[in-house]
Amino acid sequence: MTTTTAPARQGASHMRAGTIGLALLIPVGPLAVAVLRGILPYRTTDSMTAMAGKVAAHQGAEQAVLWLSMAAAFALVPGTIAIGALAVRGARRLGTAATILAVAGFSSLPGIVAPDQAALAGTEAGLSPAAVGHLLDQVYEQPTIALAGVVFVLGHVLGVLLLGIALWRAGAIPAWAGLVLAVSQPLHAVFAVGVPNHALDACAWGLTALGYAVAARALLLERTSR
Repeated sequence: MTTTTAPARQGASHMRAGTIGLALLIPVGPLAVAVLRGILPYRTTDSMTAMAGKVAAHQGAEQAVLWLSMAAAFALVPGTIAIGALAVRGARRLGTAATILAVAGFSSLPGIVAPDQAALAGTEAGLSPAAVGHLLDQVYEQPTIALAGVVFVLGHVLGVLLLGIALWRAGAIPAWAGLVLAVSQPLHAVFAVGVPNHALDACAWGLTALGYAVAARALLLERTSR
């Protein structure tokens, strides 16, 4: 009996550790973006030349933006899939649609960050803001970058909105947490483009991180109670 139960206990321990690790990872992605949006040296609505000039003046902040973008890219997709599974179990169609949209959007993040990499690289190469701005105009005209932008915007705004509703309808998270998650990305769109404000934009992504954290807790409680 001892020889059969020991491996089972060890397997259960490893599964529990993996669940805890996943739960801790889930809010990392949106939290990284929240910090990123708070320190971004330019506005989303700036011209390419203005963006290049601000990146040149705040290269340290832009370098941090790139590192935070990498952290977000690593964490957002698996985190979204994990909480999406909770939504799918209780709201199959809505949860599936929301997860597909959100994952597609977050999978496009590397394409969204490419202009930031070009802006910093051009600045470090000694190009003028005007020259870097012209380069960025060309980068944004690339079909793959344009497509990534469309998929990212639709995916992360509409996908996360539907994900919040699906998690609430599935009974996976409280109604208030579903509402917080649902409104977070529309608010981000307002404060990134409509009425640009870095602090409020960061708070909007902070709401996304809060919603993800509540869903992560629900996932942890579900799996550890089995």
